[in-house]
Amino acid sequence: HFEERPKWDNKIQYLLTCIGFAVGLGNIWRFPYLCQIYGGGAFLIPYLIALVFEGLPLLYLELAIGQRLRMGSIGVWKSISPLLGGVGIASMIVSFLVSIFYNTIIAWVLWYFFHSFQNPLPWSQCPLNDNHTGYDVECEKSTSVNYFWYRQTLNITPDIETSGSLQWWLVICLASAWCVVYICFIKGIESMGKAVYVTATFPYLVLTIFLVRALTLPGATDGLVYLFTPDWEILKNPQVWLDAATQIFFSLSVAFGGLIAFSSYNSERNNCERDAVLVGVINSATSLYASISIFSILGFKATNAYNSCREDNILDLTNHFELSDQNMTLENYYQWYDYLNSTFPDEVASLPLKSCNLQTFLDQSASGTGLAFIVFTEAVMEMPGSQVWAILFFIMLLSLGLSSMFGNIEGVLTPMHDLKIVPKWIPNEVLTAIICLASFLMSLIFTLGSGNYWVEVFNGYVGSVPLLIIAFFEIIGVIYVYGMKNFSEDIYFMTGSRPNIYWKACWMVISPIMLLAVLIAYVGLQAQKHPTYPTWNPDYVSKSRALARKVLNIDIVLLCKKSLTYIISGQSFQIC
Repeated sequence: HFEERPKWDNKIQYLLTCIGFAVGLGNIWRFPYLCQIYGGGAFLIPYLIALVFEGLPLLYLELAIGQRLRMGSIGVWKSISPLLGGVGIASMIVSFLVSIFYNTIIAWVLWYFFHSFQNPLPWSQCPLNDNHTGYDVECEKSTSVNYFWYRQTLNITPDIETSGSLQWWLVICLASAWCVVYICFIKGIESMGKAVYVTATFPYLVLTIFLVRALTLPGATDGLVYLFTPDWEILKNPQVWLDAATQIFFSLSVAFGGLIAFSSYNSERNNCERDAVLVGVINSATSLYASISIFSILGFKATNAYNSCREDNILDLTNHFELSDQNMTLENYYQWYDYLNSTFPDEVASLPLKSCNLQTFLDQSASGTGLAFIVFTEAVMEMPGSQVWAILFFIMLLSLGLSSMFGNIEGVLTPMHDLKIVPKWIPNEVLTAIICLASFLMSLIFTLGSGNYWVEVFNGYVGSVPLLIIAFFEIIGVIYVYGMKNFSEDIYFMTGSRPNIYWKACWMVISPIMLLAVLIAYVGLQAQKHPTYPTWNPDYVSKSRALARKVLNIDIVLLCKKSLTYIISGQSFQIC
């Protein structure tokens, strides 16, 4: 059995694969957002504590146990105890479910990438209406960027219950995304190991190019000051600690089974402790590095919006008071405003002047798909040579997504071999093709008009509680079922030294307690988010739903610039 196991060509290939799996889209669009909403630099404290006491111990444990037992997730847990086989099966199911929605995001990235070659960019202006007498009304009520995302890309329906039809352009992009994954995976780790040379390193090249460009943009320093100004008061909020713990956990991609599978292809005498620390530190450093680029660009976008707001006001004031052009400028706007407001308060009050505040524009950042497909595309549009920046940005997202997909697919294929449910006469290439085809067919649900809602459901529930539970049982299984003494001897056999007091303390006490606390806090928070008080009255519920559907006119709501979300009987509705 050991002889048949494939091996990595070299150590670099293995490390790049682990780093590529760990560093994903979350590093680009979730970490900067958490830094922003939780007091900038202050968020780094709970984040680093979670990395040291929860992330790294779990990462080391998975890499060590996979390397020693030389099996995938199901094989590892079944050989420790037949009762733990379910942990491996759970990992495999989670990897499969995550891969089907994760590749949908790659399909969206491909759609935007194909459109990035157009001049001007298709999301930079509203399309003409059917009569060619003006711009599309729905687009004018919103913005061209929102319209391209919600209407021309997703063609989104009012709610998750209204499925809509399959969007053929998304089906083509999704099929392309699965073909790319299959081609990279056709020979298992042999072909994937070659692909990671590009997918794991290219994002760093793009991030560096973006960083150099972003730091030269006007307003970049405002974005960085905003990101890193610490608000120490926020550390009293338990939600910050919970989000830091879950972010580091999902960011490192532990409990998916992919890391166990990757490490099982190593030679037995490999220093897995050094690998774990290296992958963990590079992953967190990447999050920080990406944040600097992203917030420099968001600072530039906010400054542009702030200047544009003041220019509109200057035009109104200049026209009303018949001032000569060039008298009032951005530099002296506030002096002029104060002077006119004190001299002619009633006239100034009667003008439709906007409230211009740089801080307000900086606050308008987003997380997840909103950051990539709305906020960032809007910022790129305002940069000179916007096509080049759009192409680079979406190639970077494509590389990040693909290298994470390799881990997800490996987390499905290796356990299937361990279970021996696949006849030996079926070649690996055919099995991979069957898995990719089945995944593609299942993920067609995400190409419906309601697809974006389904992605949010999967993202919110598949990659959260299940992984916390799996990781908790992994630690208990290795340390208390397999035994700390046995595990310690295994590590001595592989690395030549036994785990130190820090690793032992984390594995035996700190990490399980932290995982349990995060799990309980997460479940408690979810219960608070969904109050059940309206559901006891069926009449109230039906009236509320009817009212919400009446108000939820797609033309107005989905594309309005500011909206509130109401949860009525478990359904979320956006009301302008």
